[in-house]
Amino acid sequence: MFPIGKTSGSTLVAWLRGADAAQVVRVLASRPDAAVEPEPRSVGELADRLQRPASVALAIPRLTLPELQVAEGAAALAPATRDVLANLLDATDGERAHQLESVLRELADRALVWPGGDGRLHAAAPLRQVWAAPLGLDAPLARLLADTTSTDLGRMLAAVGITSTGTKQKRLAALIDHHGDPDRVTSLVAKAPAATRKLLEQRARQAPERSARILYGLPRPDPGPGERWALERGLLIRDGRWYGPARMPSEVALALRGTGWHAPFTPVPPAVRTRPVTGSAVDREATAAAMAFAAHASSVLAACAAAPPARLKSGGIGARELSRLGKAAKCDDTVVRIALESAAAAGLLARDGDRVAATEAYDGWAEGEPADRLAALLRAWWTLPLTPGGSRDEEGKALPALAGAPPRGGCVQARHGLLASAARLPAGEGATDPADLGTLIAWQRPLVDQLAQDASPFATLVRESELLGVLALGALSPLGAALDADGPDAVAAACRRLLPASTESARFGSDLTAVVAGTPSTPLVTLLDSVADREATGTASVWRFSPDSVRRALDAGHTADTLTADLAAIAVAATTTEPLPQPLAYLIRDTARGHGRVRVVSAACVIHGAEPALLAELAAHRRLAPLGLRQLAPTVLISRTPPDETLAALRSAGYAPVAEEQDGSVRIERTRRHRATNPLPTPRRPAGPRRKAVRVAGARTATDLAAVAARLLAAPQEAPEPDPDDGRPYASDTEEIIAGYARNLSFTDVRQLAHAVNEKQPITVEYTATSGNTTVRTLSRLELDAPYLHAWCHLRDAERVFTLSRIHGVMPS
Repeated sequence: MFPIGKTSGSTLVAWLRGADAAQVVRVLASRPDAAVEPEPRSVGELADRLQRPASVALAIPRLTLPELQVAEGAAALAPATRDVLANLLDATDGERAHQLESVLRELADRALVWPGGDGRLHAAAPLRQVWAAPLGLDAPLARLLADTTSTDLGRMLAAVGITSTGTKQKRLAALIDHHGDPDRVTSLVAKAPAATRKLLEQRARQAPERSARILYGLPRPDPGPGERWALERGLLIRDGRWYGPARMPSEVALALRGTGWHAPFTPVPPAVRTRPVTGSAVDREATAAAMAFAAHASSVLAACAAAPPARLKSGGIGARELSRLGKAAKCDDTVVRIALESAAAAGLLARDGDRVAATEAYDGWAEGEPADRLAALLRAWWTLPLTPGGSRDEEGKALPALAGAPPRGGCVQARHGLLASAARLPAGEGATDPADLGTLIAWQRPLVDQLAQDASPFATLVRESELLGVLALGALSPLGAALDADGPDAVAAACRRLLPASTESARFGSDLTAVVAGTPSTPLVTLLDSVADREATGTASVWRFSPDSVRRALDAGHTADTLTADLAAIAVAATTTEPLPQPLAYLIRDTARGHGRVRVVSAACVIHGAEPALLAELAAHRRLAPLGLRQLAPTVLISRTPPDETLAALRSAGYAPVAEEQDGSVRIERTRRHRATNPLPTPRRPAGPRRKAVRVAGARTATDLAAVAARLLAAPQEAPEPDPDDGRPYASDTEEIIAGYARNLSFTDVRQLAHAVNEKQPITVEYTATSGNTTVRTLSRLELDAPYLHAWCHLRDAERVFTLSRIHGVMPS
């Protein structure tokens, strides 16, 4: 949720003002959501954006395990000195201390934890909300006693043997000073009754229980003798507004855990067995895998274009259709799923009624070079909010593809973690077993989820990366490096470097096969698919000719001469003078000789031919009896069955009829292309900004970021807000109107909302309905009609009207 009460972020502003331009550039690059248009006008506005819970929530999933551990420690202690944090993490000296400094620099670059001018470390205010109880600790004493009266504080001080007079603040400071000393706390607890000591030691090592607000008139539980002793001395705190167990301040819990207790800190990643690999070997392996996937994906999508797969009633493509596509493309289920999900995300497939068909964009994609086709699928796979190779749920049941189910959290971050893990390997080495890289993902991205079907950590993701050529020989390939660089041009360039241009020729064998080395071009695939059956795809594709396949080409309008000429034009030069092997030439001529000897015309229907004996044979054929054939003349038959069914029955019986138009010409049988327009249901993304969907500062060049940092550091700390009475005008009428009605928004939020309205951009808001329920909604097609905002609500998938005064927070989307 966005903040309803704004955080000052004064220490963050001071730190940013004291940082150099390079530090601000790193912050902008690591937290791009904070610099989304409109560009912040001052360091204060930037700090306000960085302090928002939604912004912090975007940065957390990208932390490594040691960064997350240090952030949790800082959230539990903040504000605390660096020495206190180091002691908590057992990183006071040696290599661990050096690694802690490195982690703190990384967290500062993300504006999550930064050093203050008072010598203490400060954490972003929303950081503590990431954990229900950081390190299993409750809030510090100052927060738990914020509403305690001065009289009660005096009683607690007297109980621990401190005489204190003065204001509430002085008494609170005295108690915090006492309980902040572990030796004093342990000495005090040593004097407690046995029941109290047992209770306190037990509570110190368990996470605090969540409390609920007390209902009016509900009797409070009477504390036992042991708990009462601790309550009297501030070792446990009970808030009168909450119902539940008494709470233990974090200072007390840490003191009772002892000096030997340390929070987990794992700065060194798990060891991975490696082996030497050369760059050329990695390139060759990646090229082979990428070529194979590109060929298989092309075959899968071609099969979808020729015969669109049916969708299940519950949505998605089921196991039967997946198996059919796999057989047609000669690849396994995982490749089919990756191809389908990536193609749908790239806009190449769409829903067409109860089927999934190719779109118009598919035609342009299919005509492209193999490198361009692969680049489009790789970019789509990189941003998929699911793991397409996941075929089983938690109960082991088969999952359909393209079902539009909600995504598994952290799938994109898991890919980032895998590539980051592979990039950490020493230069010139690859993982001996690529599955070992899965163990590194949990260190690189500890918050991501695993699939239930994986026997080893992230096994499905590792296999996907190998199939796509992103990983090769256990090392990061040029394709993986391009994806990790996060630039579409880099991916396309890497694909063009690794994948050769499409092949325009084939080598024909006397065994009635055609072999294409590399990736065949689209015209070559179209021709060979029309006259032969594909047997294998990959780095080399194989087609086999048969009487049925040749007859299929003749049915499509080819003649023996044109077919021979077309095949000869793509044939690799042979050692003989014949352009095609003799068996293939004979097959084409023999099939063409029998093709069209029987002609079918609609009547309902009429069969005629030039050979009376052949027509008599058809009329007497037992397998053709269901057609209801009757001979009207020596060369004419009629059938009670429609022409298409009659044609199919005759061909099944071993004959080679052709269909005839009303004017006597041969009807050309062409397969109708299915092209869909309805988008497929895509996995629903969490509400909030998406990394790829916003125009962010992180997408700018280093020069742009440096210019933004320079402008921020040169600007006043807090840019004056518009005030027409003092002559400071608003930047636009939209800003002034929104500011007049949206009283719960800071001016920073007003600027972002006004910018979204003026620029027709989507926006994410925190909205409180009249029922009191608060939701986060992504809105588009914004139209301002003060005091209302008309917009398309992506949460409700419908047009909605929002009251400006009920909007409590704004984030880019």
